[in-house]
Amino acid sequence: MNNKTTRRKFVQQTSLLAGGLLAAPLFSKGNFFSGSDDTIKVALIGCGGRGTGAAVQALSTKQNVQLVAMADAFRDRIDSCYRAIANSLSEAGVTDAKRKFDVPEERKFVGFDAYAKAIPLADVVILTTPPGFRPIHFEEAVKQGKHVFMEKPVAVDPAGIKKVLDVAEIAKQKKLNVVVGLQRRYQNSYKALYERKDLIGDFMYAQAWWNSSGVWVYDRKPGQTEMEYQMRNWYYFNWLCGDHIVEQHVHNIDVVNWFKGAYPVKAQGMGGRQVRTDKKYGEIFDHHYVEFHYADGSIMNSQCRHIPGTMGKVDELIVGTKGRIYADAARIVDNKGNVLFAFDKNGENNPYQAEHDELFAAIAKGEYKFADAEHGAKSTLTGIIGRMATYSGQVIDFEKALNSGIDIMPKDFSFSATPPVVPNPDGTYPIPVPGKTKYNLG
Repeated sequence: MNNKTTRRKFVQQTSLLAGGLLAAPLFSKGNFFSGSDDTIKVALIGCGGRGTGAAVQALSTKQNVQLVAMADAFRDRIDSCYRAIANSLSEAGVTDAKRKFDVPEERKFVGFDAYAKAIPLADVVILTTPPGFRPIHFEEAVKQGKHVFMEKPVAVDPAGIKKVLDVAEIAKQKKLNVVVGLQRRYQNSYKALYERKDLIGDFMYAQAWWNSSGVWVYDRKPGQTEMEYQMRNWYYFNWLCGDHIVEQHVHNIDVVNWFKGAYPVKAQGMGGRQVRTDKKYGEIFDHHYVEFHYADGSIMNSQCRHIPGTMGKVDELIVGTKGRIYADAARIVDNKGNVLFAFDKNGENNPYQAEHDELFAAIAKGEYKFADAEHGAKSTLTGIIGRMATYSGQVIDFEKALNSGIDIMPKDFSFSATPPVVPNPDGTYPIPVPGKTKYNLG
């Protein structure tokens, strides 16, 4: 695209493409958001911790960015997010904070349908709800002709992945920039390693780790419906989170897929729920170990664990015929241990900020530059087939899973609706059992 194209013209053009889907005019006279020509309007969908951080990062770019709408299932999340953003801008000494952060009461939307009310008001949509909702929200944003920043993972089941891949093609036709929060791809040290990956020769195998003590958990409160409890405690239910092999470990999985330049064709592994067994931990496992096979026979060994008191490690190791890449150490060595490349850590950046810097710079210039949804979806599916492999104890085929139509999302979204999984009479939840849990992959 010609760099001289104005941002206004760029946004208008992108909303007209692909099947004639036309969003409401963004700059029509009399609309509250018909500001100066270079203002990039942003809507935040999902006001938890990651949404708060992403909004601040968007407002911290060099571009003329303005947050104009916020949406969440819960009003208290909007309120806490609003305060946190305001405090962050104040602490940073932002002189035009009122202009950058313009979200009056009438543009704070609450409920399961809040996203549909906020999206039309913006040029760029930030999607940071629990990942189960990502395909639905991504579809609406692209339908409305919006550029997108969406957090990883991008779905929790094969049906969601299929939808994201289909919508990604429409986004490309509309020339909508889409950035996914797999931030290693925007990190200077990882980019430098990637540029020199041929130093290790042909890819042989890789190790990927996300081993930690775990994350937050919220106890049930009196008066909560089952749907509200699960929404509040979303990390422990697959329809919302996808299990930690998908929600967190997708970062490491994506790094290996990126350096490999391919996605696994099948997965097999083992896992379980040995320490985190209380009913408050929902239905997910506390450890997974998966062997992912690529088409050429090379392998990624993946492990992730949420068990306090155990070895912590979040890293990737890639081994080739001539050497190996130590990702976290940002170092490449040959087979004799000689250092072939070492990244100068003084040149490291904040990749979370870089994602937004690059996205908003492209939009401001009228450039179509980012199409992250496809690799985000396929790395997410890699994690999903890993989960299916550990839950079932069977070999799971990537393509068969993708085309299986398996859908674990609710059919009705309301706080009075019944979630896809409900507790047993004793308050515990059904847990997958390897050898008994089955998947119909056709």
